[in-house]
Amino acid sequence: METVALQPIETMWDVDSLDWKDLSAGDITKRVTSKVQPGSIVLFHNAAKHTPEALPGILENLIGQGYTLVPISELILPGNYTIDHTGRQCPA
Repeated sequence: METVALQPIETMWDVDSLDWKDLSAGDITKRVTSKVQPGSIVLFHNAAKHTPEALPGILENLIGQGYTLVPISELILPGNYTIDHTGRQCPA
């Protein structure tokens, strides 16, 4: 069996759903869909009460705007990069 060394990936989000604040599903949806831009990474928490209720509307809205959902591995820049004040990665 081959041993693989896993490297942690530093992931920065630029859209915080604030779902942990117990916002309603509608408020989470409005917050996320108003802040997403091409290349955005959205932060959700797995124990937030209203996130499961908000996700279908968020996905429908963003897909309707022409966004495509991709694995985070497609958004993380390889090699050296910096993170700007908005949380976006920039090539070094």
